[in-house]
Amino acid sequence: MRLRLVERCSLWLYGALMRLLQPLLLRKLRRRGQQEPGYLHQVPQRLGRYDTPAVLPGAVWVHAVSLGETRAAGLLIDALRQRWPDMRLVLTHSTATGWAQGQSLLRPGDVQVWFPWDTPRATRQFLQQHQPVFGVLLETEVWPFMVQACQQARVPLFLVNARLNDKSWRSARRWSWLSGPAYRGLQAVWAQSEADAQRLRSLGARVEGVLGNLKFDVQDQPQARALAQSWR
Repeated sequence: MRLRLVERCSLWLYGALMRLLQPLLLRKLRRRGQQEPGYLHQVPQRLGRYDTPAVLPGAVWVHAVSLGETRAAGLLIDALRQRWPDMRLVLTHSTATGWAQGQSLLRPGDVQVWFPWDTPRATRQFLQQHQPVFGVLLETEVWPFMVQACQQARVPLFLVNARLNDKSWRSARRWSWLSGPAYRGLQAVWAQSEADAQRLRSLGARVEGVLGNLKFDVQDQPQARALAQSWR
């Protein structure tokens, strides 16, 4: 009981801090957008505000934070489409490079939006807008309020191609009152290596297996191979 009270208080403080930081995050986003205009696209979505049509209920949500994760997500999405040919996709990112790469993975009926900042309101509104049947996070993207919102909405959340280096693991242990409930709230985790699996288990994650790094299965594009040969 006392541990849960500490966790609730800590989560409340974390939420208050995230709300206070939003003006700074918006300012940083505008500065980043001066160099990469893609960051200025649909900024209200970062706050859980949407003026675009939602995908029909029953979609699969995949989150790939940046370019490398999005390329790896392409393999996963192809496999999901083979299993469910009529699958509708909600694809989220946190970076402009991820967004640009992700456009090649979309089909009619799919939706691409920004991953919301981790506040109770933004995460709740994201799930209400898109109503996924389950969510898949790639690699390291575990956010306390998003996990909590998925639990409350009964949306199973999985972490695939998961990794956690020693530095991040030590940091997560120091902040275990915040990271612990988040990792325990995941439905299942598949890790890149046994070392990653051990670190994730120590935080309470339900690791179902070690499958290696999905990025190693990504096939290079012919143009990229030709360019690499010319550089060499």
